Amino acid sequence: MIQLTGVKRSRSVLLLAVLSLLASWLAAQATQPTKPATPKVKPGEVHLEDIAQQAGLSALNVYGGDTHKEFIIETTGNGAVIFDYDNDGWPDIYLPNGSTVEGFPKDKAPTGHLYHNNHDGTFTDVTSQAGLARSGWGQGACVGDYDNDGYLDLFVTYWGQNVLYRNNGNGTFSDVTAKAGLKASRDEWSTGCSFVDYDRDGKVDILVVRYVDFSYDSVPQPGDGPWCQWKGINVMCGPRGLKPGVNAIYHNNGDGTFTDVSQKSGILNTTGCYGLTSLTADFDHDGWPDIYVACDSTASILYHNNHDGTFTDIGKKAGVAYNEDGSEQAGMGLSADDFTHSGYQDIVKTNFSDDTPTLYLNRGDNSFDDVTYSAGMGRIKNWLGWGVQFYDFDNSGWPGILIGNGHVYPEVDGKALGTSYREPKVAYYNLRDGTFANITAEAGSVLSEPHSARGMALGDLFNDGHEEALVNNMNEKPSLYYNTSPIGNWISLQLVGVKSNRAAVGAVVTLEQGGDKHEKEVRSGDGFISQSDLRLHFGLGKSTKAEKVVIRWPSGLVETLSDLPANQYYVVREGGGVDKSKTCGVSSVRIEVRGGNAK
Repeated sequence: MIQLTGVKRSRSVLLLAVLSLLASWLAAQATQPTKPATPKVKPGEVHLEDIAQQAGLSALNVYGGDTHKEFIIETTGNGAVIFDYDNDGWPDIYLPNGSTVEGFPKDKAPTGHLYHNNHDGTFTDVTSQAGLARSGWGQGACVGDYDNDGYLDLFVTYWGQNVLYRNNGNGTFSDVTAKAGLKASRDEWSTGCSFVDYDRDGKVDILVVRYVDFSYDSVPQPGDGPWCQWKGINVMCGPRGLKPGVNAIYHNNGDGTFTDVSQKSGILNTTGCYGLTSLTADFDHDGWPDIYVACDSTASILYHNNHDGTFTDIGKKAGVAYNEDGSEQAGMGLSADDFTHSGYQDIVKTNFSDDTPTLYLNRGDNSFDDVTYSAGMGRIKNWLGWGVQFYDFDNSGWPGILIGNGHVYPEVDGKALGTSYREPKVAYYNLRDGTFANITAEAGSVLSEPHSARGMALGDLFNDGHEEALVNNMNEKPSLYYNTSPIGNWISLQLVGVKSNRAAVGAVVTLEQGGDKHEKEVRSGDGFISQSDLRLHFGLGKSTKAEKVVIRWPSGLVETLSDLPANQYYVVREGGGVDKSKTCGVSSVRIEVRGGNAK
């Protein structure tokens, strides 16, 4: 009996020892790097061509010196805008323009350019007849229908005075800046902007982002001081060492005028920001639009909407003020989309040279994770990123990413610094497992062509189911990237507000296919101080219909559409569902690339 008890005890001790060893082994395995899972898919076929020249986008962007820049005003460049200004169902293009330090004779100064879509794959410059021939240091632009008359209005930012152009509905615009109460008391350097109905009263307000407090006589010369050198080269000074600009928000009074509520709204209660691009979204699904601002060399800002007309900066708490190391970055461009199909919008941000872009995964509770490296986007550090878009190149339904690059210092050329003033694009294909593949080399030689790119906007310009990427280049003509490879199925949604603002800015749409969810939002302002087409484009891959489309209107109304056939353009009116009289299929336009390179 005693002997048997001893055996049992010995077995118990042995079992405990084995279990202890097993636990130790499992703990050790948990700390070991895991082998990456095999991606669910391989990159689809993507071949981009630059068709800007054959499309008639021929105007030169003038922006400071091309071989030397004396002042920081010569570096930021311009945004790009895609919007249907005449309501003919075909998106048009507006490209802001700049100037030079020396200036121009009055009748020789460059202006922004409005291009009308000819419905045949080409555009016509209609700037003068539209009333948009304005010169100056143009920056970015955004669109929205501030007077709810059914026509999209245009807000253009400048170093100087911004301009609100009211769309007259007859192909022309009127400068109503002073009448609307938007003329600043002094010249400011405004960059990004967004129309946003922050108080959900059915009227879009205007957010203006500002960069630095600048004048020619307020900054030192290249080489004078620590912020006027880069890697041993004398360069223009700033933004560090200069006073940050002050962001502003203007409340729409509903009578054609706006009131500056910057102080009252609380957006001034944050640390200084060299602000560039603004991005609006209901990141936490509370029904109220929040605002994210990419800041250069300072902590980026996430203005959380408090539902009472005020905002609180939660950027640091939410994890989007810095990168995962807690370091400040020089944020430039922004884009948002639901790249993991979690039902929440994520953020990609471009940054300065010697840094990576930043990819923030939205956890849905006002917190984000920096997943740049785990997603495969941490390998390239020698380019300086500007325009960026989540871009579903082939309508797979899973957005990839396109980044436009270009340095701020022309002086880096020929210095063996591993970078250059004109730089290539970078394209990432979504592998549907939280990672991306760099497909730049396989997606067409035009992506490797060097430009000093700035603003980038997306839109289905030819109503053929392809989304194009429009890029504004420094001291060059624009680029327009078109995918010539086969694409999957898709749907396009133009939302029309009734109780909500007419352009439905802030409406959130979730496409549900089986148990899968993909969220997008009607947004004013993105890319790099740019504006994409307000129509929402959902890739469907091989699916022949959109099973369920849930629309959360800014008014609070939730509307559900079911079994929408693929490859159709739908107009949806708030509370009334699909307007069948406006539904149409693919256009007859066919883009033929000329000479292999349609540049």
